Amino acid sequence: MAEAGSFAERVKQQADVVRVIGEYVRLKKSGQNFTGLCPFHQEKTPSFAVHPVKQIYHCFGCGAGGDVFKFVMELEKCTFPEAIRTVAEKCGIAIPRPRERSPEERRENQQRSALVEMHREGAAFYTRQLHESPEGKVAYACLEDRGLNREAMMKFGLGYAPSSGDALLRFLKQKYPETLLEVSGLLSREQNGRFFDRFRRRIMFPIANEAGKVIAFGGRAMGDDMPKYLNSPETPVYSKSNVLYHLDRAKEALRQNDFGVLVEGYMDAIAVARAGIANVIASCGTSLAEPQIKLLGRFTRRVVVNYDPDTAGRTATERSLILLLEKEFDVRVLTLPGGADPDKFLKVQGAEAYKKLLTQAPPYLDYLIDRARLMDRTTANGRVAALNFLMPYVQRLPNGLLRSEWATRIASELHVDEPVLREALRRAVTERRSEVKPKAELLGPSIKGAERRLIHMLAEADGFREKLAQEIVSSGLHRGLETEKIFDLLITKAGERSDPATFAEALDERDRRMLFEIFFESFSEHTWDEAESCLSVLRNRRVEQELAELQQQLEAKPTAEELRRIITRRLELQKLLAGQ
Repeated sequence: MAEAGSFAERVKQQADVVRVIGEYVRLKKSGQNFTGLCPFHQEKTPSFAVHPVKQIYHCFGCGAGGDVFKFVMELEKCTFPEAIRTVAEKCGIAIPRPRERSPEERRENQQRSALVEMHREGAAFYTRQLHESPEGKVAYACLEDRGLNREAMMKFGLGYAPSSGDALLRFLKQKYPETLLEVSGLLSREQNGRFFDRFRRRIMFPIANEAGKVIAFGGRAMGDDMPKYLNSPETPVYSKSNVLYHLDRAKEALRQNDFGVLVEGYMDAIAVARAGIANVIASCGTSLAEPQIKLLGRFTRRVVVNYDPDTAGRTATERSLILLLEKEFDVRVLTLPGGADPDKFLKVQGAEAYKKLLTQAPPYLDYLIDRARLMDRTTANGRVAALNFLMPYVQRLPNGLLRSEWATRIASELHVDEPVLREALRRAVTERRSEVKPKAELLGPSIKGAERRLIHMLAEADGFREKLAQEIVSSGLHRGLETEKIFDLLITKAGERSDPATFAEALDERDRRMLFEIFFESFSEHTWDEAESCLSVLRNRRVEQELAELQQQLEAKPTAEELRRIITRRLELQKLLAGQ
C-alpha cells in the first residue's frame, strides 16, 4: 500500500516492526525472529512471529499477517493514513504538514486541542486549590486520613474543587470563549443562561486517555453531598465507554505481566498501584463496556476482577464477566474477605496479603457457582433459579468444549441430572435463550441419574425398551458400571413383562435393593429423546475415561510415534465431548 517515494514508504523503511509491535504484544527472541501470543485470537501457546529483517508479522494459528501498517490498522481499527501517522509518531519520524483540511475539520481539530489544553489547566487549578487554598486543607486532611501522602497526591494529580461555584469559571473565562466553555463538561448552565462550576466542594481525580492527556474528571463529594461521585459528561474529547482509569500508567505493566487487575473506583486503583501492582485499571464505578474491553485486549487478555463486594459491585462483576467471556478473556474473580474493598483491605492487611490473595483468585466459574450455591437449592424452583443465574454466562462461551465442561460441573455442584441438563443447555444456546425451563426431568436426583433412568426405561418403557436394550448391547455402554448386572438382567427380559419380584431374585442383595429403589422412584413419562440423552452421558463417560488413560500414557514418556497417536486420539475425543 506504500507507494514508491511516498511518506508511507519512508516510514516503513525507517520503522522497527519489532519495536512497534512490541508495544502491543509481549515478544521474546526466538532464533532470528521474535514470538508472542497472537493479539488477533485467543491462544495459550505462542504462534505469532515477527521477522525483524523482512519487517513482517505472521500468526501460524489464525493466519493474520502483513507489514507494520497492516498490524496497526487491524489492532487500532484505524485507516491507512492514521496507521502511517501512528507508526511515525511511535518511531519519532517527523510528520509532514498535512493536506489542507476543510474549514469544518479545522474547527473540530482546534476545538479538541483547546479542550485538552483546558482540561490540563483545569487539573493544575484543582491541584493548586488542594495544596494552597485554606478550603483545600480540609480535603488534604481527608486524603491523609485515607492513607495518601503528598507524594501520592501529586503523582496521581489529585485536586480540590472549591465550593464557591464560580472559581474555575473565573479562571477559565479569561482565556477561553463561551462556546468552548459550554462544551467542555467543566461547567454547567443555570436556566437564566449563566455558567457555574460543575464540580463544587469535591476531591478531584483527573481522568486521562491512553496517551496521558487529561480529558475528564471524577469528583468525590466532601461530607454527605450527593451524588457521592460525579463524573464529567460526554464531550468531544471524552467518552466514558472508551476510557479506563489509570491505563496511561498501567499499559506497560499490563504487557509485561500479561494480566490486569480490574477494580471499581479511583481510590481502589490508586491503592493497588501504590502497593506495587502497576497493572491495575478501573472502570470508574460501572460495569465494563465493550469498547473498554477491546481497549484492554490490546494489552492483555487475562484479567482478575476485584470489584467491591457490595450488591452493586457483585452486579457490576457479573455484567462485566458476560462481556469478558464473549471476548474469550481468561477471567478470575477476587472477592476480598470481610466485605472489604481493595483500598480498605490494603490499609488493614497490607500489600503482601493482597498479592497473595491475587495469586489465589479463583476462575470465574468457581466464583459463579459459589454465588449459585447461596441460592435456596432445596426446592425445584430454587434449582431452576440457580441454573438460570448461570445460563447467560454459558450462552456467551464460544467454545463448545468449555460448555461441555460447564454442564458436567454444574450438574455435580447443583445436584441436577446431567443428561437432561446438557440437552437443556444445548437448546438454550441454540435458541439463544437466557434461561432453562423448569421441567421435572431437570430436577431429579443426580447420583447415577442416567443409569437409574435407563434402568427404569428398560423395565417400564414398553414402546421402545427392546430398541433401547439393543442400543446398550451393541455399544456395550453398561460394561464396567456398578449396575452392570442389573442391566444384563433387564436386557434379557426386555421382550417380556415379568414379575419384578420374580426376576429380581437372580440378583444379589445389593443390586436387588438398588433395583427396587429405582422401581419406587417417580419418573415422568419416558421418551426416546430422554433415552438418547442418557445414553449420551454414558458415551461421554467412556470418552472421559479414555482421556484419563491417554493422560497417563502421556506421563509415561511415550515414543515420538506413540505421542503422535495419543495427541491425535485426544483431539478426536475432545471434539466428541464438545459435540463437534
